[in-house]
Amino acid sequence: MDYYQMCCKHRGKVVTIYEKCGRRHYGRIVNVDHQFVYIEPVHPHSGGLGGFSYGFYGGWGFRPWGVGVVPIALAAIGGFALASAFLWW
Repeated sequence: MDYYQMCCKHRGKVVTIYEKCGRRHYGRIVNVDHQFVYIEPVHPHSGGLGGFSYGFYGGWGFRPWGVGVVPIALAAIGGFALASAFLWW
């Protein structure tokens, strides 16, 4: 599967990314290059509006653009899902 193209297509959207090692990342895709996808972690029900959200690593606070962004190697991705497919309000 071409995760680079998939991540580029869904830039700006909240996704769940599963690594081959079993680690799960939930957040908004903020950038993609040919080695990494960069996500800004958000709490599943906060939406991360205005940069104020409950982060992946815990704790409330303001997370400006670029702070708290997690790089994930494209080669390590074992699964990918749009968050909207799994959230029911």
